[in-house]
Amino acid sequence: MTEHSHRQHEEAEPGETWPGKTWPGKAAHGCAPLGEAPHAEAPHAEAPHAEAPHAEAPHAEAPHAEAPQGEAPQGEALRALAAAELLSARERTTLLTSVVDDADLIRQHSPLMSPLVWDLAHVANQEELWLLREVGGRDPMHPEIDPLYDAFEHPRAERPTLPLLTPLEARRYGHEVRGRVLDLIERVKLPAGPPNGFGAEFNGAGAGFAFGMIAQHEVQHDETMLATHQLRSGPAVLSAPPPPPAPADAASLPAEVHVPGGPFTMGTSAEPWALDNERPAHEVNVPGFWLDTTPVTNAAYAAFIADGGYDDPRLWTADGWAHRQRAGLTAPLFWSWEGTWTRLSFGVRETVVPDEPVLHVCWYEADAYARWAGRRLPTEAEWEKAARLDPASGRSRRYPWGDGEWTPALANLGQRHLRPAAAGSYPAGAAPCGARQLIGDVWEWTSSDFLPYPGFTAWPYKEYSQVFFGPEYKVLRGGAFGVSPVACRGTFRNWDYPIRRQIFAGFRTARSDDERPDSGGSSPRET
Repeated sequence: MTEHSHRQHEEAEPGETWPGKTWPGKAAHGCAPLGEAPHAEAPHAEAPHAEAPHAEAPHAEAPHAEAPQGEAPQGEALRALAAAELLSARERTTLLTSVVDDADLIRQHSPLMSPLVWDLAHVANQEELWLLREVGGRDPMHPEIDPLYDAFEHPRAERPTLPLLTPLEARRYGHEVRGRVLDLIERVKLPAGPPNGFGAEFNGAGAGFAFGMIAQHEVQHDETMLATHQLRSGPAVLSAPPPPPAPADAASLPAEVHVPGGPFTMGTSAEPWALDNERPAHEVNVPGFWLDTTPVTNAAYAAFIADGGYDDPRLWTADGWAHRQRAGLTAPLFWSWEGTWTRLSFGVRETVVPDEPVLHVCWYEADAYARWAGRRLPTEAEWEKAARLDPASGRSRRYPWGDGEWTPALANLGQRHLRPAAAGSYPAGAAPCGARQLIGDVWEWTSSDFLPYPGFTAWPYKEYSQVFFGPEYKVLRGGAFGVSPVACRGTFRNWDYPIRRQIFAGFRTARSDDERPDSGGSSPRET
């Protein structure tokens, strides 16, 4: 492996895999110096955000194996949707970067993360690259800064040493880019027909996809910045109301649900804003299996710790045990034993809530727990089948609850809360198999390596997914409380190194039909 390719795998972290392209050198056109006030912008650039019309997300006509998705917005409706999603993303970016002072924005809170000011300018730079230059054909505004914000050129650990834009300059740059983009949305010619522009030129039929891609890019960085907030030291600066309490039936739910064997359609060829690694739709035969009804809870995980789970090498893979010893793992990240388990949550030390899904565990920890419980992690295909298959029609749905867009009653998404809801919550969002919280609350580790689907096509560039395929990365599914709805669906694939714990990850366990239940240390729902 060359040094450059190693840097791509080692330093361009999953979740930020949107490197800048190599652009021809062009003179900056009509743009104020970054230290000066920006040009006046379109009046709507600072318009108050209306709730993004998630019920009208674009979707093309589905192939026979995917559930019909209704009439997709086109023309003016698509313009409104693109603007709403971009404005919603920017509101969250502004919140995450305005609650701390400039010194905090510049500081690197962990070598795993960029300074917040880097993310702030990076999202603006990518928006300029893909929307103003690619879709709009505009000249570069500040081509000299492109290399600074290319995620593949500079590993996170060295980004604080770069001559980055100051917080004021980054805000002004983002403000000017956004004003021009909103003007572009009003003027750009969008193709007639369903807006499935995957694979098409961004200055033509692919324009609608480009706007969705950039909206997803910004909210993915919002989630990354939220993780940085969790890692930062100092007093709490973020707040949010708690999730709703668990429903009355949560305590009486079965420990596991059954998913019958047989084929189902995995992935998508119909979701217009689905990214390349989610495509194409293809049939997969999955034998029958049992899946935890809810994610594994803090109480269940504490039982694993108390039973010596971190001290028994038989429960760990060889690589996992070596990492456990090398890293000194004894509990989830941010946990501390003070006569009872406590955790640090966005600057607040609190008692671990027993019935919430466990957070901040790496793949090796999740796998060891599953072995202790006499079970295993589900495969990626098992997870998606449980989440999407409608047994009545045999079709794969967009979400566990059906094809309709997310609402707050269905799943814990969008940073509405700063923690997972209690296990068993959101019954309205349950899958047909009976599993709850497959979308939202916590990312869920699967046993699967991150690999391409049959017929995969890299687009719009191979660095988004293709360079990460292989056994080095494990797949996570479902999305956590900090994931925005525009970047969360039944086909969405996340991936990361099996050692990573700063992400908002938990898990649930599974067993095959031919494996007897509860043959290990404890049932996953035992408290």
